Amino acid sequence: MRASLVSLLAVGSNLFSSFTSASPLKADNEARADSWPYSPLVTSGRDMKNARGENVVYAGTNWPGHSEVMIPDGLQYQSIETIVSKIKSAGMNAIRLTYAIQMIDEIYANNGQDTTVKASFTKALGSTNGPKVYSQFLAKNPSFNDSTTRLQVFDAVAAECLKQKVFVHLDNHMSRATWCCSTNDGNSWFGDRDYNVENWTRGLSYMANHGKNWPALTSMSLRNELRKPDSNPTLSSQSYNWRDWYINIKKGTNAINSANPNLLIFLSGLDFDTYVTPVVQGTALTPGSDKFSITDFQGYSNKLVLEIHNYQNSASNCNSLKSSLYNSGFQALHADDSKTVNVFPVLLTEFGFDMTGNAWQGTYATCIASYLAEQKAGWFIWVVSGSYYIRSGTQDFEETWGLLKHDWSDWRSSAYIEGGLKPLAKATAQG
Repeated sequence: MRASLVSLLAVGSNLFSSFTSASPLKADNEARADSWPYSPLVTSGRDMKNARGENVVYAGTNWPGHSEVMIPDGLQYQSIETIVSKIKSAGMNAIRLTYAIQMIDEIYANNGQDTTVKASFTKALGSTNGPKVYSQFLAKNPSFNDSTTRLQVFDAVAAECLKQKVFVHLDNHMSRATWCCSTNDGNSWFGDRDYNVENWTRGLSYMANHGKNWPALTSMSLRNELRKPDSNPTLSSQSYNWRDWYINIKKGTNAINSANPNLLIFLSGLDFDTYVTPVVQGTALTPGSDKFSITDFQGYSNKLVLEIHNYQNSASNCNSLKSSLYNSGFQALHADDSKTVNVFPVLLTEFGFDMTGNAWQGTYATCIASYLAEQKAGWFIWVVSGSYYIRSGTQDFEETWGLLKHDWSDWRSSAYIEGGLKPLAKATAQG
């Protein structure tokens, strides 16, 4: 919510091998066809399936790790085990774990060495608050120490998810590590101020390769909420379109699949990822005349999934909202529709609402839940976070949309968890 490419790849290969060999998770780095998560996952028509041919449906929550500290939020308040256990206790089976390309850029700039968490807290929160919050982080997560790096925290989250059988979907949320999203933030579109395409594909490759050490990792996204780059009028007028979307998403899918062919790859659409209709209906990718073709993804055509977001929180008519969801992308689940040219699994990877009142009983929340249950579709609610290390310059930012309280200790709305979230998870989660 809210050098040449050849030389880069050559350097990347060296970085991959050096980092992977040092990973404490290397012993578990093979895809698990004989034990959970029974990977690799593939697509078959409208469904995601595991290696045993069983349907897999993600029912989960977003866990941000893309802000300035560049580790998953909340760890100054609770341990990784506690947070994952809380997610699992509500019947959810997946997390959408976000990261920033800046983290990988800094690893490359530092000769393959990642920044320590200690240094990252100080850089993000300052010389006074940084060490203070870092001390709280260590107190709640005593297995870490002053040499722990940012990626090792991600490693630990993935390891705990494996232990508790929670799927990890890795989402590239931003290039520059900061709160998302705005059309003026420089991260909006391919080639925007902070959105260097070569760095982006390099980062996707790096994380896909590193993710070989995470058996719970079964999918990755290309990019969160592509949007009009209003701060760059020339780029906006010349490139913000479906034609250039297709050119670039093929670069992204190739980067991920070449580095880790086991992963499913999620494709997001335009206008803050609110629709992918031209892909579903096979219409011209304007202003060009080319159309989306699965044959353009040779060797991994059964690895592609569509995702959309929806924040039509003011909806007052459920039938209208369901129609909007269908026309924006969920049509791809329906091969029986004559206008459906390309059939895919479709997930609602972001939706959400204020947890401090009764919004969960309103039209938007109840309609979304009923639709997902009817469609047997996957989802990730925004957001698990009760607070953020920092958001838009404010440290220890309160997140009223968060499933958890400010200190991540308990549910913000137990009424929603019991009356809304748990029933939704029970009606959808598979795998």
